[in-house]
Amino acid sequence: MTEPQHEPPPDLATLQRRLAEFAAARNWQPYHTPKNLVAALSVEASELVEIFQWLTPEESARVMDDPGTAHRVTDEVADVLAYLLQLCEVLGVDPLRALAAKIDRNEHRFPAP
Repeated sequence: MTEPQHEPPPDLATLQRRLAEFAAARNWQPYHTPKNLVAALSVEASELVEIFQWLTPEESARVMDDPGTAHRVTDEVADVLAYLLQLCEVLGVDPLRALAAKIDRNEHRFPAP
């Protein structure tokens, strides 16, 4: 029996383009203001928090063991990332460059012992 072939994950630019095309096809761009996208991002992040809210640290470490909960987690992670990428697109922020610069600053601020 052969294992299923897995395609490599798409890059961020491809995902941002797909999100923009999805919104454009539905004429949602007028609603995708920075304020609205930040609010949506916050709501989706809160929905992710809700999954973990009352779990012990041990239970939270095993959250992906339950298929139903794992599906909820991956859906909320996808929602958070989608709104973050849309926000970056609207504001002209390159998320990978922003993260790399932040890591550089943190390495200087918090040197390893």
